[in-house]
Amino acid sequence: MKPLTRRLTAATTGLLLVVGVNVAVRAPHAAASGNAPVSIDALARDVERVESLREVKDVQRSYAHLAQFGRWADMAKLFSANGTLQWGSQVVSGHHAIKGWLAAEAGDMNGARPGALHTTVIDQPLVNLSPDGRTAKGRWSGIRFLGDGAGAARIDGGIYQNEYVLEKGEWKISLLRYYPLYEGDYATGFRTINRQPVPVVPYHFTPDVAGVPIPAATGPAPKTRFNAKELADRIGALNDEDSVRNLQHAYGYYVDRRMWSDVVDLFTNGAKVTIDGVGVFRNAAGVRQAMERMGPEGLTQGVLNDRPLFDTIVDVEDNGKKATARGIEVGMLNDAGGASWQFSVFTNRFVKQGGLWKLKEMHLTPLVTAPYSTGWGDGGTGPVASGKPPEFLDVAGRTPAPKPGRAAGGPKGPKEDLADLQRRLNRSVAFDGAENVSAAYSYYIDDSRWPEMAAVHAVDGHKLSPFAGWNVTRERILGSVVSTYGNTPPPTQKSFLVLHWRPQPVIDVSHDGRSASVRARLMHVNASTVNAGYINGAMYNDQFVLEDGIWRIWSLDIDEFYWQSPNWAQGWGGVAPRDPSLPDPPPSNLVNTYPPDVLHSALGERSRGFRGGSPGYIQWPDIVPMWFHYRNPVSGRVPPHFWYDCAPCEVRPDWSMTRHGYQLPPTGPQIDGLEVG
Repeated sequence: MKPLTRRLTAATTGLLLVVGVNVAVRAPHAAASGNAPVSIDALARDVERVESLREVKDVQRSYAHLAQFGRWADMAKLFSANGTLQWGSQVVSGHHAIKGWLAAEAGDMNGARPGALHTTVIDQPLVNLSPDGRTAKGRWSGIRFLGDGAGAARIDGGIYQNEYVLEKGEWKISLLRYYPLYEGDYATGFRTINRQPVPVVPYHFTPDVAGVPIPAATGPAPKTRFNAKELADRIGALNDEDSVRNLQHAYGYYVDRRMWSDVVDLFTNGAKVTIDGVGVFRNAAGVRQAMERMGPEGLTQGVLNDRPLFDTIVDVEDNGKKATARGIEVGMLNDAGGASWQFSVFTNRFVKQGGLWKLKEMHLTPLVTAPYSTGWGDGGTGPVASGKPPEFLDVAGRTPAPKPGRAAGGPKGPKEDLADLQRRLNRSVAFDGAENVSAAYSYYIDDSRWPEMAAVHAVDGHKLSPFAGWNVTRERILGSVVSTYGNTPPPTQKSFLVLHWRPQPVIDVSHDGRSASVRARLMHVNASTVNAGYINGAMYNDQFVLEDGIWRIWSLDIDEFYWQSPNWAQGWGGVAPRDPSLPDPPPSNLVNTYPPDVLHSALGERSRGFRGGSPGYIQWPDIVPMWFHYRNPVSGRVPPHFWYDCAPCEVRPDWSMTRHGYQLPPTGPQIDGLEVG
């Protein structure tokens, strides 16, 4: 690997000009929307369609937030008037029936009584709007952590394949269709339903459909009653939502590695951290003190501080000056006291200063902390919040109504560059496109749909075959998996589940909205008909591009594993240190049967610690170096292991997206896709 200073210099090539102080602007490769003129009516329709897609996602996330506290009536109101809930073979319709079914199904594991836990995670969205913008379909991964506080606990999970409808100006769930895949008591672990093979869940999408979350609208755009300035504000709110979500998720990754200096950098002066049942911490010193309750800076052998964030809802307020983020945190921890779980809710406030979003107030609500050995059935230990849930965010009616009496086409308001507004809107569409395709990749590999998995890649995209190396082009990507698993028809039932959750994305989009870099964790959930399931953890650092109007994966890089569980009974705390005298494990046999275009071992320091990489294999509970594709989004602090482009681009610079007409997305503090500082 070249020295870090060399890499930072390379990251800044292609700069066109400097504006003011410490602001560098990358030259765009191509206009986001070509040379076609942009009309205000078409732009207004496009804005409303992006807002609709976001509201659909937030309605489903709100369902998860409410479920955590047993708010069955409020959950039922998220359904349309004649909405239907289909849970396996059970079907109920209408608000009253849905409320009753939800309450009865939860029983004593309702999250509302002291010690009970009903943490419901519904994440990894793949959502598509209909061409007329009135309905939508979405696929989600789900897992529930349930306990009654009196000794009983269980885990279950599956796939949601849902439908949504726009009803009286608000998006509602018209059909929640849940396909249960695994379940089990905590003591004995989870297995496939009834310990039988489970069917493959049908898809609402193809590889092409996944890459187009918002299809072309049908018919001419209606005359809008919004002026360009109002549309600019709404587009700004969408862009701000992306930035705040990225900041919240980036915070989570720093917490995982106990990078407290980076965490403190994310906060404003005068910041406040409140932990229910613990206390209030103020200013930079207080933020660090609150973080160090989890341990000192950095990880050492056997220390795990993974705290995945799920179902993050972002509400932008005060015309882009303030924002709130609410979500679910599931801690999977290990230290000298042993392995443990921790379930919490975060409700955080953000402010924009100098064009950059920063954390202002953090409010953590611990629900249950429990040792891994016994689980959370008895209500757990540690700080626990009062029974009152933290405030819920109102997600309904994102699209504002025009002012009363305003006729179509007026008033005009300040003049705006409509083409530039379209470019800015395209940046938020890129966020959704990359998130969709990220999820599609996981759903396809979970079901061994290898041709579809290859098809979500760009024509000249490349993918890492675990423990072997990278193959370039769809044909080579497909060839590598066929060489491994054979050229047989895909299964219609599965007796062993290997689920590749990719939650908590940090999605950095280029200035022109045609490319994106995505960091997402891998929560690797395994289950079978015979043996209890278990969980492993890893990390993706990927790139996506808009190719012929469809979002595709340009580069897929998986760093695995950072931590592992040998089985359910022992969990991540039951792994003994590896004998240092043992030789490195061999790479995948693919290096012989289907030699990659670039071997993992060719990357030098970038692949050290991983199986099949450079010499010097590291196995949990020892700590594998973690790589980041971005610098601190507020301070620009460079992480200890920084790699801004695709992993094999050091060896094959011709594989960089910049060699194929795409911009490299920003790698640090940014405003409108332009690097700052």
